Amino acid sequence: MAVPVAFFALFFAYPVTAIVGRGLKVGGDWQFGRIGDVLTRPDILDVLWFTTWQALASTALTLLIALPGAYVFARFDFPGKQVLRAVVTVPFVLPTVVVGTAFLALLGRGGLLDELWGVRLDTTVWAILLAHVFFNYAVVVRTVGGLWSQLDPRQEEAARVLGAGRFAAFRRVTLPALAPAVAAAALMVFLFTFTSFGVVQILGGPAYSTLEVEIYRQTAQLLDLPTAAVLTLVQFAAVGGILAVHAATVRRRERALKLVDPAQTSRRPRGAGQWALLGGVLITALLLILLPLGVLVERSFDGPGGYGFGYYEALQSVGAGGSSTFLVPPLEAVGNSLRYALVATLIALVIGGLAAAALTRRAGRLVRGFDALLMLPLGVSAVTVGFGFLITLDKPPLDLRTSWILVPLAQALVGVPFVVRTMLPVLRAVDDRLREAAAVLGASPLRAWREVDLPLVRRAVLVAAGFAFAVSLGEFGATVFIARPDNPTLPVAVARLLGRSGELNYGQAMALSTILMLVCAVSLLLLERIRTDRSGEF
Repeated sequence: MAVPVAFFALFFAYPVTAIVGRGLKVGGDWQFGRIGDVLTRPDILDVLWFTTWQALASTALTLLIALPGAYVFARFDFPGKQVLRAVVTVPFVLPTVVVGTAFLALLGRGGLLDELWGVRLDTTVWAILLAHVFFNYAVVVRTVGGLWSQLDPRQEEAARVLGAGRFAAFRRVTLPALAPAVAAAALMVFLFTFTSFGVVQILGGPAYSTLEVEIYRQTAQLLDLPTAAVLTLVQFAAVGGILAVHAATVRRRERALKLVDPAQTSRRPRGAGQWALLGGVLITALLLILLPLGVLVERSFDGPGGYGFGYYEALQSVGAGGSSTFLVPPLEAVGNSLRYALVATLIALVIGGLAAAALTRRAGRLVRGFDALLMLPLGVSAVTVGFGFLITLDKPPLDLRTSWILVPLAQALVGVPFVVRTMLPVLRAVDDRLREAAAVLGASPLRAWREVDLPLVRRAVLVAAGFAFAVSLGEFGATVFIARPDNPTLPVAVARLLGRSGELNYGQAMALSTILMLVCAVSLLLLERIRTDRSGEF
């Protein structure tokens, strides 16, 4: 636990505490009375209610739509499965600003829905909920599907032989085994929607505001740092309480499971019901995932003189169309993002892997509390973290403001919780007797981990690496404050282009977003191929 604790204390707790302290201190004295003043304001109470309500609704809707997809990817083998798995993960790495813009093109004025049926859903809750499902669909599919594919189907078949119906066998055998993974997926979806920013700001309009949007507004627009500090504390306390309840609930449901090679559980669909389920998942992916992405690609080619590569060609020069948005060609952001994401993934795997290994031992309250603390970066405002980096990491020996490593460190903060939540259910499902048998035969703890745990969790490690790489590519909230002007990342470059008026800037933003989408799709497809090629080693 020492390395993960030190990492989070230095790069998370210290910056967040410093920025909150600046908001609540006046002349060196704490002004805690400001907390009550802020929380009794009617506008702030409305923000708190909407933030909680939409997060719960988004989580429930995402589970309802994505769990059938998790089953299909875990149990069915069909042509194009690897490609489709990579495609459904792409939305998760897109900056939320781009997600909101894509859905605005579908649901807003002049969008596809408006042109076909004269219906607009922008500035409504439904647009926000659908965008959140689009964004978080892959979280459920990969987190739940990863464990589901390793559950021995013969246990459920044995229950059916003993007289249980299909639903009863699923409810009594499979669902309890999946409960920790489902809870982990629901927790991640809730945290992301609870702190939603770009989607709500673009699709919700002035009528809807989450805590994250309000913190940004109070900090960047109204310069009211005390109010922003109070809202950050509220967000911190709410997320901490949720994580504590989650840790206690999941701990009571965990048990050792018999895990098998995923190749043994995947087969072609049989019967009309299974083919209908596969068809329903494919249609859902087409309408919910591919359609918004298709609109994004179409906008990137739709230039003033007709369809062409004009916007892509403009990405290769500085100041195209008279714009001074960048010090370097926007296309250089692709290489920057890949380098940063690779380093951030390595950091996240090391920190998250050590944390998951420590949490597997279930040793005392300190470890259980650390389980919840690891998820806090997903629930604390990225605006707060970004500003905290700037005001704390500015003096030797931690003067990192001009160092390239600052961006991967911020990205790894978001990647570590995904590594932990992906690896932990699988690690805890490994039977302790296997480790004990290895120890009896003379294996050291390190060798027991290498010979027993690692072969069983290699699949989870690859899934965790894919998630860490994906979220690092798409991280925006903290990176926007610390990325240097001559080394922007893809999300930062897209946001800068969207923040400037003009058709050329908008078109370049769509082109750069399409490149980000393709980079992610290719990376995830390579990950799927590597994982499939190695599946025989389990």
